[in-house]
Amino acid sequence: MAAPYRSKLLVDFAQRSLIHDVSAGLDDRLAQSSSVAAYIGFDPSADSLHVGHLMGVLALRRLQLHGGRPIALVGGGTGMIGDPSGRSAERNLLDRPTLDANRASIGAQLTRLLDFTGASGALLLDNLEWLGNVGMIDFLRDTGKHLTVGYMLAKDSVKSRLDAGLSFTEFSYMLLQANDFRHLCEHHDCEMQMGGSDQWGNITAGIDLIRKRLGRSAYGLTWPLLTKSDGTKFGKTADGAVWLDAKKTSPYQFRQFWVQIADNDIENLLPRFSLQSLDEVNALLDAQRDNPASRPAQRALAREMTELVHGKAAADAADAAAAILFGGDPMTATRAAMDFIAAEVPATKMGTAVLADAAGVLAALPGIAASKSEARRLLTQKSVRANGVVLAADADLSAVPLLHDRWMLVRKGKTTYHLVDFAR
Repeated sequence: MAAPYRSKLLVDFAQRSLIHDVSAGLDDRLAQSSSVAAYIGFDPSADSLHVGHLMGVLALRRLQLHGGRPIALVGGGTGMIGDPSGRSAERNLLDRPTLDANRASIGAQLTRLLDFTGASGALLLDNLEWLGNVGMIDFLRDTGKHLTVGYMLAKDSVKSRLDAGLSFTEFSYMLLQANDFRHLCEHHDCEMQMGGSDQWGNITAGIDLIRKRLGRSAYGLTWPLLTKSDGTKFGKTADGAVWLDAKKTSPYQFRQFWVQIADNDIENLLPRFSLQSLDEVNALLDAQRDNPASRPAQRALAREMTELVHGKAAADAADAAAAILFGGDPMTATRAAMDFIAAEVPATKMGTAVLADAAGVLAALPGIAASKSEARRLLTQKSVRANGVVLAADADLSAVPLLHDRWMLVRKGKTTYHLVDFAR
């Protein structure tokens, strides 16, 4: 049962199972006014955010929907060190040009995911702006003296790494993050930090530093780390992370990641990720329980997340491409959908002169037929379609209309596709 919070933000978070730890006094503060500024840090260790980061981005969106001001902090300074929280080994340190490029890419993604307009719009900041100018003596005097070694050693993010080895560089990360919170509180009136449950130690260190240096109250909120029902980390596939960058994970593949969420997981994931009201979320989950084979909850979440990250046009094209690749009529495909399909299925370029030899065309397509004799057998069995047309043994491919005067989508059985490109 959700905790009996009074503030609308914490009630919403609790009902969506998005609270692991919450500071004493935060509910009273938010009940007085929801116009609180809160920040989340994003590590620029890669040139793109991934699905795992969406939980933080969406937490900032929820805060903004409730009247708060989100601050997205890209850690250009702390990214040069690396956060030991939740890790079993030290990160590889990145050089300055790589970090600069990563920061720029992540910053561009965040500007599309949060509302930066208006006087209370989101802020996008980089802690290198202040950490890069801090001298060692000043930092040790103004920050280091306020947090004892015993205090830091008691934090789980430190204790869990001591036996495996923890460099002083990573040990100092907690001080740097605490100083970020202090700086944001002092200069941007930021009263709250949010993050995954592995960040609680760093967050509370910042709260203590703000109290000691500024004499102010500050707060923290964390959510449970996401795992799938089989215990594996959410946001990973056999091919690796699911990225928000369309060049690293295509919008089609991004959509399919959400569609393929297991039924055992969607009950937990839909309320945590969806920005729809809880009534709408519960209605989708009811529909899912009534007809799990149609996957209404997965499809709704896939559409919402793909449109959020890649925009409406890309979400439309990804939906259309999926409909075609799962049995829809190819002749209804838009040009954008065909561009997505062309990026997802094997393709072969040909000249239109070969169309007179249907068996020869099919035999030339890897995965469709290994030889002309096999191609003729498939045609006799009517096991092949071209642009939705079932091909007979005496098929005349030249009579099959091309998609957008260019493509022929060949399908064997239900799931084997090959795209023939007749681009002139």
